[in-house]
Amino acid sequence: MSLSINDIQAPIASEMDAFERKFRQFMKSEVMLLDQIMNYIVRRKGKQLRPMFVFLTAGVSGTISESTYRGAALIELLHTATLVHDDVVDDSNYRRGFFSVNALWKNKIAVLVGDYLLSRGLSLSMDNQDFSLLKIVSNAVREVVEGELLQMAKARRLDITEEVYFEIIRQKTASLISSCCAVGAQSAGAADELVERMKQFGEKVGLAFQIKDDLFDFGDAEVGKPLGIDIKEKKMTLPLIHALSQTTWSKKRNIINIIRNHSDKPQKVAEVIQFVRESGGIQYATKAMQKHVDEAKAILHSFPESTYRTSLEGLVQFTIDRSK
Repeated sequence: MSLSINDIQAPIASEMDAFERKFRQFMKSEVMLLDQIMNYIVRRKGKQLRPMFVFLTAGVSGTISESTYRGAALIELLHTATLVHDDVVDDSNYRRGFFSVNALWKNKIAVLVGDYLLSRGLSLSMDNQDFSLLKIVSNAVREVVEGELLQMAKARRLDITEEVYFEIIRQKTASLISSCCAVGAQSAGAADELVERMKQFGEKVGLAFQIKDDLFDFGDAEVGKPLGIDIKEKKMTLPLIHALSQTTWSKKRNIINIIRNHSDKPQKVAEVIQFVRESGGIQYATKAMQKHVDEAKAILHSFPESTYRTSLEGLVQFTIDRSK
């Protein structure tokens, strides 16, 4: 049975409340405009999945400490910086149903806000000598950028193989969740071997999370992400990659032509979606997602049983049961 977010949060409810207060303090600025924007960013936060991964993995691995709060804040600061910059790059006016920073304050201010968030994360770590946490998170940010650039380079040719796809999502999505789990374990004083095991656990969860996101593109349900958006953006996802590998050369050429030249036409996008459904792409990707979930749970079960472990397993399930 799947746990609700409230059930998952139960063992760390007081820590999450305290984190919210501490995070507001970390975001403070003497500059009125900057403080106004920071308050806006804090108010529109989502489900707080990343801090939850940090606190639960810390609980599973050892003892939640002040270092855990700073580690969770570091991840949120650096990740939010990349999102603010992403919205500028993509010329996006919305983020999670709210206006983006660049939509309200224009690109120049948004870029500077992203820079400020990065510097706040760096100074928070340096002031407290959290060098091991900073190393984990800065490596993750580097991988996110490399993954994004790799995807952009490959998207021009639409020739992404399954192997390249997994490398892209490992860097773009899984590296961030794996860093949350590694930071949690590190902040709790876990041995290097346990930190590495938690990092591997987070990577498996991250891969499953991204495949679930890809599946939304071909679903029937009303979800937070518009149907066919990846096709319109010419992104090669696992269901599509597999479907193309199972078809004839002429059909593959036809589908690639639609994605390259007609992805702005709804009826053509619907044709690609139907092709993927009929070619077994959905079932193949679902099976791959479940494989990574099972591997993540197997790693988790190597840790002692606790309420934290139960909640962490519930959080893994939540990432693939979610509707948006």
